[in-house]
Amino acid sequence: MAEFEKGALVKAHYKTGIYVGEVVEDRNRFYLVKILAVDKHPMQGDLHNPGQTEDVFFHQRKALSFNEKANVQKEAVHPFEEDTVPDYEASLKQAVEKLKTKLTRRETEFNQNAKQQLEDLESQYFKS
Repeated sequence: MAEFEKGALVKAHYKTGIYVGEVVEDRNRFYLVKILAVDKHPMQGDLHNPGQTEDVFFHQRKALSFNEKANVQKEAVHPFEEDTVPDYEASLKQAVEKLKTKLTRRETEFNQNAKQQLEDLESQYFKS
């Protein structure tokens, strides 16, 4: 596991999303990471029952916001190895599109519910 100094650019896995961020503070078992871009949009639905739609609360999961800070377990923080940090809004759009494409590959009740939640989020994210 790599150690990161304050100001280091990292890829942080938080819940079911992956983000590009900057280490703000070392908090023993966690890093406080300031979000700069979205690499993978969080999955929709119940994290404890992935793929399930019956007898579960189907959560709508937003991506972390630009400059939002999150406590991320140190094991889930990795070096950011690209030259430039993507623009937050452009990276969010790309992450949403990638997840929508994944959800349309198979016609399941879970994928339909997840896509519906994602489309609702998309209208919230990108209001004209």
